[in-house]
Amino acid sequence: MWIANFSVAASATMVLPFLSLYIETFGNYSPAYVQRWSGFVFGITFLIAFLVSPLWGRFGDRFGRKKILLVTGYGIAISIFLMGYVDSVLELFFLRMLMGIVTGFIPTSLALISSQTDKKNAGKVLGTLQTGTVGGGLIGPLIGGALADGFGFTYTFIITAVVISTATTFVAFSIQEVRSPGPKNKMKHQSMGEVFRYIFGNRMLFMIMVVSLIVQTANFSIQPQLALYVSSLVTVENIAFLAGFAFSVTGLGNLVATRSWGKLGDEIGHEKVLLICIGLGALFFIPQAFVTNIWQLIVLRFLFGIQIGGIIPCVTAYIRRVVPLEVQGEVLGYNQSFRFLGNVTGPVLGGIIAGYYTISSIFYFSTTLFVLAAAGIWWAMRKNVRTKEAAATHR
Repeated sequence: MWIANFSVAASATMVLPFLSLYIETFGNYSPAYVQRWSGFVFGITFLIAFLVSPLWGRFGDRFGRKKILLVTGYGIAISIFLMGYVDSVLELFFLRMLMGIVTGFIPTSLALISSQTDKKNAGKVLGTLQTGTVGGGLIGPLIGGALADGFGFTYTFIITAVVISTATTFVAFSIQEVRSPGPKNKMKHQSMGEVFRYIFGNRMLFMIMVVSLIVQTANFSIQPQLALYVSSLVTVENIAFLAGFAFSVTGLGNLVATRSWGKLGDEIGHEKVLLICIGLGALFFIPQAFVTNIWQLIVLRFLFGIQIGGIIPCVTAYIRRVVPLEVQGEVLGYNQSFRFLGNVTGPVLGGIIAGYYTISSIFYFSTTLFVLAAAGIWWAMRKNVRTKEAAATHR
């Protein structure tokens, strides 16, 4: 599963650093137009995925997660292949929308491994799996930028589709899902509405999902604009390669730290690790607004990646620990929906802020969101402590 996640993540992120540059090839557009549409094109995939993700999670709980992996893997490959032959912004927009319907390979793989992992070691195991995703995300933008500079955008899309198809075929023939019936309980046949109410009834669980939304909004607000931001810092021709490098170095920091964060979460509590990661993430995000050369940006994005590395494995491990197995896939689907919603709001807000102000203004906005996310986790942790103290007093 690690190999499949690495391949899919690498291929999917090959195209991200140059989406704004790709849009520029469709016509003679103003910078503001390119900035806005790069946000819209980037975000529409995640808007649709936000709506669909709980359904994939529910289907996985009922029919098996391996089947969902095959549907989403081949679906992503087809949509990316077709992107190489568009000649307008609207065509690219609609294909990214189609891609959103079948997005879900990596979160489904997390749900699959989570359901078959012991709760005590969930953080470490999921952190290890996350290194595959992060490693792919690390090398993908770098390769994508190099391919775009050397061979053009069309061939990059084709290669991306081929690699994703190969990884999905690997899953079809080499991965075996072990499904355990487990004990029957009241969560077994809950409707989607009842599962949603269960999430709202758990203060920390709900706050973690809100934090997933806030963190993704902050993190992805700069992603579509990164190539343009890099171009303002350098005067060389290979902008796509440097944008890919600046994009992927965050993944390098993530790769270095994600397993350690997950292991630390198993030892001291995943909520505490989330608070640490989010707080330090804000600390390393705001200075990116003041860089004067590409290497300063790269160092700061590496440090930022180290802190962000613990968020996904700790969130997933926390859900694995507190949510009944029978609905874990669906609950993870809702959490992924919150993340996807952040992937929508981030690029759109980033595009609007960059269009009306400056790209560096995005860093101020996003840092504020990280601070709010840290405050939200701290509040939920305090409430949980007070609830436990009150319960102990009345015994």
